[in-house]
Amino acid sequence: MAAVLLEGVAFGESPRWHDGRLWFADWLAHEIVAVTPAGEREVVFRADFPTMPMCFDFLDGRPLIVSSSDGLLLHLAESGLTTHADLGGTGFNELVVTAAGGCYVNGGGFDLMAGEPYRPGSIRYADPDGSVRRVAEDIAFGNGMALTPDGSTLIVAESYANRLTAFSIGRDGGLTDRRTWADLGDGVPDGIALDASGAVWVSDVPHRSCTRVREGGEVLETLTFDRGCFACALSEDTLYVVVQEWRGLDGVGAAAERTGQILAHPVPVGRA
Repeated sequence: MAAVLLEGVAFGESPRWHDGRLWFADWLAHEIVAVTPAGEREVVFRADFPTMPMCFDFLDGRPLIVSSSDGLLLHLAESGLTTHADLGGTGFNELVVTAAGGCYVNGGGFDLMAGEPYRPGSIRYADPDGSVRRVAEDIAFGNGMALTPDGSTLIVAESYANRLTAFSIGRDGGLTDRRTWADLGDGVPDGIALDASGAVWVSDVPHRSCTRVREGGEVLETLTFDRGCFACALSEDTLYVVVQEWRGLDGVGAAAERTGQILAHPVPVGRA
């Protein structure tokens, strides 16, 4: 049974387990927040740029943040924000940092929040030196991403294609051998988390669930909630899920309601 770790979140996304705490972005509050397993909360960063979306991962121990509206990767150092890379566009959604300091960033290809019509998106790769190139096209609304521990494979949630897609990673960060990692049927994947057995936890907003699946699509476990599940992250022994009420795009601005929660669910298999 998942326990409530934190309530009063405006619009939580992009959870990451780092240095003994769960970090997440609260898009409508314009914050990155860290919370301990005991529920002690700290606002680590407040953004002064539009933050829908604002996702992040860690580079050299500090958050590397996507400012989607500016098309920039921003590194939060002790001295403040610095520009790590110019992504050459806008509308970016999620990112993941490699062990070597490279970074994959995906984008929907259209501005969902502005009501633009659907267009397939892409994945871009930022080298450690900040140079950026496209490494995959025709991504059906890219969402959560995960890297296998050996750095050989990138797994991407394609929300509009109801699947997890895998790519083999080349030495230069290029992506090849595109394949379906798991067909999710009518599942709508959002954020994902890879565990130490190689299975993936998949968040699903419309089905209000988080499901653990193996490569090939075998379902191992499903957790259901009373509100939409947007993203998830693993520690060594706990699955953390970000849930909130979803009333469509017209309801996104209702930050005052703060229906978001961070839930904690013990698991026998922790993070990869």
